[in-house]
Amino acid sequence: MKIENTKAQMRKGVLEYCILSILKNGDAYTSEILSTLKGAEMIVVEGTIYPLLTRLKNAGLLTYRWEESTSGPPRKYYVLTENGGMFLKELDKTWSNLINSVNQVISKKPTTDE
Repeated sequence: MKIENTKAQMRKGVLEYCILSILKNGDAYTSEILSTLKGAEMIVVEGTIYPLLTRLKNAGLLTYRWEESTSGPPRKYYVLTENGGMFLKELDKTWSNLINSVNQVISKKPTTDE
């Protein structure tokens, strides 16, 4: 088994949560989202992010607006919707519980059978 595959799957599992969290701080266009993710070592390629943003938009968690750019074509800015904000709050709780649960499991000392 290759460790890189497992690491990629772990990152992929939290990507939606990370994107919603980025947008909680303000509207952003795809390049900004990618830059933030890459800066946090969440290795993502454009081919992964576009379908994910579309899925989140279709679920009503995001919307977007077009904004003119001084340095090229208009940019599509993604915006967290009210439903997206509520969804994110639930994910925050789930993430916190998951961290606590995983920490319990990985810090537990093995038991010995007698």
